[in-house]
Amino acid sequence: QVQLVESGGGLVQARGSLRLSCAASGRTFSLYSMGWFRQAPGKEREFVSYISSSGRITSYADSVKGRFTISRDNTRNTLYLQMNGLKPEDTAVYYCAARSGFPSSKFVDYNTWGQGTQVTVSS
Repeated sequence: QVQLVESGGGLVQARGSLRLSCAASGRTFSLYSMGWFRQAPGKEREFVSYISSSGRITSYADSVKGRFTISRDNTRNTLYLQMNGLKPEDTAVYYCAARSGFPSSKFVDYNTWGQGTQVTVSS
């Protein structure tokens, strides 16, 4: 099983960019599908993006499509989320998650989570 640690969050102005990273421990990172989720205060955790174990299959929430890009480097055991054109409504704690098998947009399908990284977008 992998352990996940997110980094790269911070405070940014609207229309700015951030790149989140999720470092995975263990040698089996390349076997896991990975997802990014976010949770704003008072709201449920919501899907942002996922990527298959090989990196060939990706999906995005409509709210971030065209602005965010998910990628992974299996040689570095790292997952990324490039976020461009940030909006105040993107403010949330961002979590990476891992699961065996096909990627999923449902957070209940993931059994390994990082601790989260805060992203705050000012207007």
